[in-house]
Amino acid sequence: MRKTLSRIAVAGTGVATLLVFTASPALADTDKTISNGHGWMKYYDDGDTFQVCDTNADGHGVTGELVQVYPGGSTTIRLTLTDGGDSGCSAKKGYNVGNGFNEQYEMWLSWNGGGATVKSAPFNE
Repeated sequence: MRKTLSRIAVAGTGVATLLVFTASPALADTDKTISNGHGWMKYYDDGDTFQVCDTNADGHGVTGELVQVYPGGSTTIRLTLTDGGDSGCSAKKGYNVGNGFNEQYEMWLSWNGGGATVKSAPFNE
């Protein structure tokens, strides 16, 4: 009987610990970064801020977009940032990323000289 109660107590403690860590978004690093060979785009969860940086002096900048993705695949561009031709990574702007039902976002990063667009995995707040 004691062994059974001990096992139940240990299992209950494990479940409670799991629930605390999965229900505490402040404990997880939720910043996100995507990059290509020409620059990067980053989402800073603390403050809902996005930043784009052109890392190559090749005559072309980079463009980052925050895109809301709806069920069924339709999309709406919520934010566009471009960087290039200046020193530093000054292209930075905030957008309040939501966490409502079916509210998903992706970051898209393109090199302004052509090529494929890099896309992040879907996310929300």
